[in-house]
Amino acid sequence: MASDPLSGLFFPGKRRICTLRPREATFSPIPKQTVRRKTKERLILRKVLLLHPRFSPHGFWNYREVCRLVGAKYPASPLGLITMAALLPKDWDVELVDLNTRELEDSRIDEADLVFIGGMLPQQEEILRLVDRVHRRGKKAVVGGPDPTSQPERYRSADYLVLGEAEASLPLFLEDLERGASSGVYEAKERPDMSASPVPRFDLLNFSDYVMVGVQFSRGCPFNCEFCDIIELYGRVPRTKSPGQIVEELETLYRLGHRGHVDFVDDNFIGNRKRAKEILQAVLEWSRRRGHPFYFSTEASLNLADEEEILSLMAELDFRYVFIGIESPDESILESAGKTANLRRDIPGDLRKIYRRGIVVNAGFILGFDDETDGIGARIVDLVQRGAICMAMVGLLYALPNTRLTRRLRKENRLFEDFDVRSQSSAVDVDQTTSGINFSTRRPRERIIADYLFILDQLYSPGDYFDRCLALARELRVKPKFKPPLRVLARNLRAFLGASFRLGLRPSTAFYWWRNLALVLFTRPSSLETLVNLMVMYLHFGKQAAFLEEVMRARLREPRFGAGEKGRLLGLPFLPAGRPARSMEARCACPGTRRPRDPSPSGRSLPRS
Repeated sequence: MASDPLSGLFFPGKRRICTLRPREATFSPIPKQTVRRKTKERLILRKVLLLHPRFSPHGFWNYREVCRLVGAKYPASPLGLITMAALLPKDWDVELVDLNTRELEDSRIDEADLVFIGGMLPQQEEILRLVDRVHRRGKKAVVGGPDPTSQPERYRSADYLVLGEAEASLPLFLEDLERGASSGVYEAKERPDMSASPVPRFDLLNFSDYVMVGVQFSRGCPFNCEFCDIIELYGRVPRTKSPGQIVEELETLYRLGHRGHVDFVDDNFIGNRKRAKEILQAVLEWSRRRGHPFYFSTEASLNLADEEEILSLMAELDFRYVFIGIESPDESILESAGKTANLRRDIPGDLRKIYRRGIVVNAGFILGFDDETDGIGARIVDLVQRGAICMAMVGLLYALPNTRLTRRLRKENRLFEDFDVRSQSSAVDVDQTTSGINFSTRRPRERIIADYLFILDQLYSPGDYFDRCLALARELRVKPKFKPPLRVLARNLRAFLGASFRLGLRPSTAFYWWRNLALVLFTRPSSLETLVNLMVMYLHFGKQAAFLEEVMRARLREPRFGAGEKGRLLGLPFLPAGRPARSMEARCACPGTRRPRDPSPSGRSLPRS
């Protein structure tokens, strides 16, 4: 999984809707009178509280069902906040409360002298609620992160706004606070040197709360995708930490007792290929000395398939997952969107090269591009099936603040300037999968949503999903290096037994669960652990897909997506005949109701070597 570099106080979960750029003249600027620096007597701080706002339980990356199986509470730790914490004065007493893992008691706020809150666009409503709650307790709130950096005018209620990358902006705030400033807005214009980034305060985490812990070695991406703001924020020349810094961070995790999954949250791990090799070599040497205490995941561009040396190092280091933004199977769309890295490529062949290194590819796709034509849903499904992509994140194009896409749409008078992501779905039930199309589309938007419903129907019914799991397991050449301690082995055994009870006895999934286990056990036993992990993810994706279907049909009834009575009639007719809309759990109610289909419409999965 899920989903990036640090921006101020932000959590580096995955993906595009969570990234943004420093302020430009692309939104209403904060009036000067709100940038206040009222000097009083020097403020003496003894304790600060860091709050990580709650994400929606329906988000694509929020697989709580799976977390519960392994005894965790949330997939990933808040790397942005604990990196920011490492920049605070050493004599401050710092406490972290991640509202995704625990409730916030008023007494925690009462005991704090200052409260820091950071978050992303899907957390906007929660951030504002927390600011109000902090104020009701008579405390001041410091707010930062990607969404406050992008849309500071929405966060006027905060006492202090710290925008941009924390290594550059936070010192400005601390200096002003030392002088007694009671409020202010702080943003450094320069991009900080990554060598100045400290070791995150991993000691603030309870590792058992999380499936994975994040680290980061680079910011920036050399590509120029129109819809992405990474290059706007971090530049097209990736800045990196040194190999020594990364080894120090991993050593810190090791000494604190973490074992298992570590996620490199970089937006493009191979943005600087030379540096990536140096990092991998250094980490591999360290990992061998420490007996391989971790396995890894990251995000990269599709040209990773061309990097044999990097893939070899990743396999030796036990990288198990990589997220790749494929976006679309249509080259005309890729070209117009500036996704040139994916042009003129054999995408299933590229995926096969990565699979042969034992690395699972999770992929992202987007609906709503200008050059999109009817039938795009079927073409995405075909590519996902042929590529044996189990975890395919399909989202709606969202014109993020401060991107080339947003500037073009504004110039063309197509941007919905009053679009409020919080009005979509429900208060915090938003991410790339539920929010988007905040502009006038070239193709009728009801057709876009109909294609989305078709994709969900095809990809996340039990038979389709489990077929892809089987096809992928047969492709993988897994050579695990991670040496799990006994407590991890015991946890995994409990999780397997729990999954066997929930999926192995459920009528809609039982046949596929036991079929896949038996076939892989006898034909590709090295892939068995990965197969189980992927199948277990259906506990999340089955529910999430059903939720998305409900949300999308509701959106079809909205005036902006289908006017009046016409809008209420757009839900089902665009689905293929013979595929009525129904919940994911209702599909394949028993194995005998349908013959298990091959992993691709053509009846072929990826060829096996």
